[in-house]
Amino acid sequence: MFMRKLFLLLFLLPLFAMAQENVTGKVLDDTSQPLPGAIIYWQGTEQGTATDDNGNFTLPFNAQSKKLVISFMGFETDIIDVSGPGNITHTMKPGDATNLDTVVVEKIRKSTERSYVKTANVQTMGSKELLKAACCNIAESFETNPSIDVNFSDALTGSRQIKMLGLTSPYLLIAEENIPSVRGASQAYGLSFVPGTWVESIQITKGAGSVINGFESISGQINYELLKPVDDIPFFLNAYGSTDSRFELNAHVNKKFSEKWSSTLFVHGNTRVAKNDMNDDGFLDNPLANQINIMNRWQYVDAEKGWVSFLNLRYMRDERQTGELDFEPSRDRFTTNYWGSEINTDKVDASAKLGYVWPDMPYQSIGLQTAFNWHNQESYFGFRQYDIEQKSVYTNLIFSSIINNTLNKFSTGINFTYDNYGEFVNAPINMVTGMYDFSRIDNSAGAFFEYTYDNTDNFSLVAGGRFDVHNRLGAFFTPRIHLRYNPWNKAVFRASAGRGKRAANIFAENQSLFGSSRTFNIANSGGKLYGLDPEIAWNYGVSFMQGFKLFGKNAEFVVDFYRTDFQNQVVVDLYASPQAALFSNLDGKSYANSLQLELNYEITHHFNIRTAYKYYDIQTDYLTGSYVRPLQARHRFFTNIAYETHIGDGGKQWKFDFTYNWMGRQRLPYTGSNPAQYQLGDYSPSFSLMNAQVTRTFSSVFEVYVGAENLGNYRQDKAILGNDDPFGQYFDSSIIYAPIFGQMYYAGLRFKIK
Repeated sequence: MFMRKLFLLLFLLPLFAMAQENVTGKVLDDTSQPLPGAIIYWQGTEQGTATDDNGNFTLPFNAQSKKLVISFMGFETDIIDVSGPGNITHTMKPGDATNLDTVVVEKIRKSTERSYVKTANVQTMGSKELLKAACCNIAESFETNPSIDVNFSDALTGSRQIKMLGLTSPYLLIAEENIPSVRGASQAYGLSFVPGTWVESIQITKGAGSVINGFESISGQINYELLKPVDDIPFFLNAYGSTDSRFELNAHVNKKFSEKWSSTLFVHGNTRVAKNDMNDDGFLDNPLANQINIMNRWQYVDAEKGWVSFLNLRYMRDERQTGELDFEPSRDRFTTNYWGSEINTDKVDASAKLGYVWPDMPYQSIGLQTAFNWHNQESYFGFRQYDIEQKSVYTNLIFSSIINNTLNKFSTGINFTYDNYGEFVNAPINMVTGMYDFSRIDNSAGAFFEYTYDNTDNFSLVAGGRFDVHNRLGAFFTPRIHLRYNPWNKAVFRASAGRGKRAANIFAENQSLFGSSRTFNIANSGGKLYGLDPEIAWNYGVSFMQGFKLFGKNAEFVVDFYRTDFQNQVVVDLYASPQAALFSNLDGKSYANSLQLELNYEITHHFNIRTAYKYYDIQTDYLTGSYVRPLQARHRFFTNIAYETHIGDGGKQWKFDFTYNWMGRQRLPYTGSNPAQYQLGDYSPSFSLMNAQVTRTFSSVFEVYVGAENLGNYRQDKAILGNDDPFGQYFDSSIIYAPIFGQMYYAGLRFKIK
């Protein structure tokens, strides 16, 4: 019922918006010729526009002002009275050329921006924002963003798990330049395979995403854009080291071979060489690790003929060793000498994009995206083994054009996805230990159509649908809609609704459970996915943003609310027993409500503060009862303070950044039947984390930075249950609600050749 009402509301809003009354007109010079580019705005407001190539303009009537200011360089500025909506023609008089002054326009791009004109609720993180995090991959890039929650996934692997709207990353579509990238086998560690220095920007879309990119996204989309060879500099170097013995090196080498061909070679390497045990539990706080990551990216651009193309080739090898301090793999693997784990991953990616824009019809284009990925992970956790290989092919053909005029646009196309999984699990499943083969082939083919209406002023709509046929999910339709309405100056209201459907990879997405003594119990219902059914959910939400002046400085207030309702979900029940993880289809209700209030304020020039409060209400009916989702704080508070000095002679500058996170208490998985020393209680304590960074830019090509994470030195007690008996029945390293490693300091440098 709620969903139907919401859809009715969403479809009525366009009628309301289009009924708004405007002032239209034409601006002429003293010879009665049209004046393109003349500025028109309501006096005393920031509501305005500019004339088009024919001197025409359209502007919503402003009853509070009623005085229209018209200006153009070289002409006298006029202020005319406008009593109501209608059409006007205005002729301007030449001004006195001797009174013209030099005008300097300064635009400082924010490190994180929200748009007032985009239809979807999108937040864009630029490269400047990415430099605020300690280092050095996508998973660590969201520490300074309030829309994404970042947690450690377990006490062993050092990997971080992100959440949006209270839901973990499998419910997000994570794409590299709009090609799905982190999915299937790479769900647990895939974000750590993308170095942050390779990334140009990240777009975070809350709620149902576009149907163009697929049917899997439920709570939102994260798309990251890589550096473009045509815009890249000849050489870039980033070196990093930290007190947890982690060292990283990034180098980019760019060459322009011609006006049309450019290429960049990206090389990334990281290593952690020393063993750390800050909490004295006998286990490594972070894994020993090595990674080599190489990508060669080519770009072809022929702007005159309308062609653009990208080709990416990549290889990555990632090795991690974790477990007890004295564990030596060659000696202790699969013995009871010491508990240990190794996770080794190889990855090969090849992707290409080819696009054509009709030179005489810039609104019409056709593009082809295609990608091949091979992901191979071999791992063991004590006596448990988990190996997964995934070979994937993805293609997407998109045609975009207009209907009658550029106010009405559409995109349509077809896509195909193929996934060949080789998945082997050696662990107790349904009380029987053995090697289980879950190898399978998934494929889907689909077609989509997405319509966009934008009146170029205060209203836009994106409505789309796609029909897919999947060998395991069946044939199904996916509808999605986004609306934007600007009711007044510096204000935007958005709404969205949509459906998502996905196949859960229950072992790849819950690898942290291998680091425990839990038995995997699968309540087989005869479904085609591990005996379970596909996950289906509706997501709907609204947001409102208002920009305003406070003490003469820019401020911005944002509020959004989203709800996700699952029709079916693969429920992971950790409440039944501390010795079991029960996977089953949803029997009852499961929902996630998310409310975020955000206030951003420019205290003075170059001095900004961002604050946010988040409230989550996430509830699921488990077979053992109805509970809040474990390891999810109901209340969170975030603030980021950033200050930078003016750029001095030679590019000298200081930059300061401070981030504070407060997490409320979190519901913990059930441990009540364990002996007292292996219990954690029902809830975690609340705690705070503080990070800071100082950057000194010595010139436009060289800078150094130092920083600290977890300044308050907060660490979780009992990070690993049963650490004194890791082969016993109470061992569990998966219940992590706070950092394990205490204060961490780091330093690095960046050098460029332009």
